[in-house]
Parts: sequence; C-alpha cells; structure tokens
Amino acid sequence: MTSSALTLITLGLLFLLGLVAEFLGRTTLVPRVSILIVFGFCIGPSGFNVLPEEAGKWLPIVSDMALVLIGVVLGSSLKWSALKNSGRLVLGMVFSVVIITLLIMSVGIWVAGFSIQLALLYAGIALATAPATTLDVIHESKAHGSFTDSLLKIVATADALGLIVFSIMVAVTQMMINSGGGLDIIFVGGRDIFLAVLVGVLLGLPMSYLAGRVKPGEPTLLEVLGLVFICGGVSLWLDVSFLLAAMTMGVVVANMARHHNCPLCAIETIKTIKWPILALFFIFAGVSIELEDVSKNALLIILYIVFRIAGRLIGSMAGAKVVGVDKSYGQWMGMALMPQAGIALGMALTAAHRFPELGSIVTVIATATVFFEIVGPVFTRIALHRMGDVL
Repeated sequence: MTSSALTLITLGLLFLLGLVAEFLGRTTLVPRVSILIVFGFCIGPSGFNVLPEEAGKWLPIVSDMALVLIGVVLGSSLKWSALKNSGRLVLGMVFSVVIITLLIMSVGIWVAGFSIQLALLYAGIALATAPATTLDVIHESKAHGSFTDSLLKIVATADALGLIVFSIMVAVTQMMINSGGGLDIIFVGGRDIFLAVLVGVLLGLPMSYLAGRVKPGEPTLLEVLGLVFICGGVSLWLDVSFLLAAMTMGVVVANMARHHNCPLCAIETIKTIKWPILALFFIFAGVSIELEDVSKNALLIILYIVFRIAGRLIGSMAGAKVVGVDKSYGQWMGMALMPQAGIALGMALTAAHRFPELGSIVTVIATATVFFEIVGPVFTRIALHRMGDVL
C-alpha cells in the first residue's frame, strides 16, 4: 500500500472515530472529548498500537491548527459591549479565580518538591476552562437565568485572561531555563507578549475589513482560513505565543467588523470546520499518553487535580465576597467552573514542545483532563440545578 493511500485511509478512519465519539457523547453522560482521548490511547503505543508511524508526524501541525482556531473563537467572545454589561460581578469573580488558582497551584506544586518552572507552567494551564463542555451542559439542561449568563461570561473572560497569563508563564520559564533569572525575564516576556498581540492586531484588522466584502454580506471560507493560518504561521516563525496572537485576532474581528449585518460570520465560519480538526487533536492527545508515564507522574496528577479544585472553589468564594453576593453563589460558581478540556491540552502541548526537559506534561494534563471532563460536567449540572436555572 502506498504512503498516500495509507494516509488517506487513516485520516478517514480517524474522522469516523470522531463521528462515533459525537454519537456516544450525545447518548451517554461521558463527554466526547474524553471518549476521543480514550480512543487515541487505545490505538496508540500504550494500547493496540495500530496507528501508522507516519501519523506521528501529523501531531505538531494538527495541534497548531486546532489551537489557532480555538484561540480565534475564544477571542471573538470578548466584545467590549458585553464586557461593559458584565460589570463588577463577572470581572471580580474572574480575577479572583485566576489569581487564587495561580497561587495555589504554583506554590503547592513547588512546595511538594517540583521545580519552580514546572510549577509555573502547571499554574498557567490550570486556569483554562472548557467553554464547549460548559455550553453543552447548559444546552442539555435547558438552563437559563442570571447565574447561567454570568457563568458563560466568566468562562470566556477567564479563558482569555488565562491565555495571557499562560503566555507570561511560558516566557518566564524560558528565561529561567536560558538565563537563570534576572531582568532579562521581564524584557523577553514583555517582548513575546507585545509581538503576539501585534501580530493578532495587524492580521485582525484586514480580516475585519475583508469580512463580507469579497462576497457581499458574508465572509468566505478562503479569506477566513487564509488569515487565521497566516496568523499562526507568523507567530510560530517569530517564536511567540500563537494562542495569544490568535485570540487577539478574534477580539479585533469581533469588535471591528461592523460594516455588514453579520460581524461574527467569520468566526461562525471557523466553527463549522473546527470540530473535525479538534477530533484529530484530541485523538492524538490520547495517543501521546503512556501508562508508564501515568504511573510515574501519579503524584503530580493528583496534586494538579486537588489544587485546581481548591483554586476554583476558594477563588469563587473569595470573589463572591469581593463583589458582595451570597457565599453559596461563589461556591456553586466554583463547582460550575470545574470542566477542563481542549484549551488545557493545547497549552500542555505548547509547553511540552517548548520544554521537553520538564517531563511528561501532556500525559499529566491529558489524564487530569479525562477526570475533569467526566466529573466537571456533573458538577456544572448540579450547580445549575441548585441555583434554580434549570426547571
């Protein structure tokens, strides 16, 4: 069998696995992301090892494509008008959860005996949530109300802020490894963040202008994908955070494309093609899990899960106190913020590619993601019921 034939057959079978996961995710309580990770594990080296060796070469490009799309979609949720309407409640909860989760995770892992660089990376990854999972739970539960509205805004805003913080953590870790510390950390970290934002703005502006002009009334798939993938490629070329650059692009498009009736059609176009690429992304994340690494990193996996749960609950309750709402509101909001999926895996893959010397980051996060994707939606559903948003 020729290499091309094997590649096409393999891709076709992997997409069909995504279809099976879609069906099982809709008919069972297990999220489709977790199912895809399990599928990947089963066909990978630690399972039946039926995936062709050539498939291993696809992981970097598939993960980069998926993360660029995720970043743009996530950034598009940050409209200035929506943030203004969110007010003190959402922003107070977000900053409280992010800061406290960051502190608990970084200090906890460092005190447990791991390196400060590893602690900072895991702290940055812990901030990510799962917008798609949260939205699925809300739709399945038919939840609506002020708590549900605030939850969606908090998830989107927290993920955006989390991407920025993670980019800072990566820059700081890079400088600690290369220079051992000093003011260079601040300079290089600031440079990376500035360049990533600049790339997103410079490519987001033409995307905002072109959307709906090439084909009157709506953007075409070609113009959208062209600029999105250029954004990712230029960021990788400059060695800056393509996640942050893509998110910036999404923010610019969402707030600047106002010349036609559907300013976010460009983003909706991306969403239509995102799932097939994400299906491959999650399958390959499962392929990268090795049982030996899971047992070897059992303590780190447990610590990550425990510290993230603590950060969510304590941060939300502290935020509730700051903004002046009932303590139980903060408690259930913390429960609702437990899911974690694709963005965390993307961060883990980014960190693993940058710092292979720091161990099996992908295995730790992928294993923890399976836990949070199974338990998290249950917690979210309970929180929505307890806050009276589900009839």
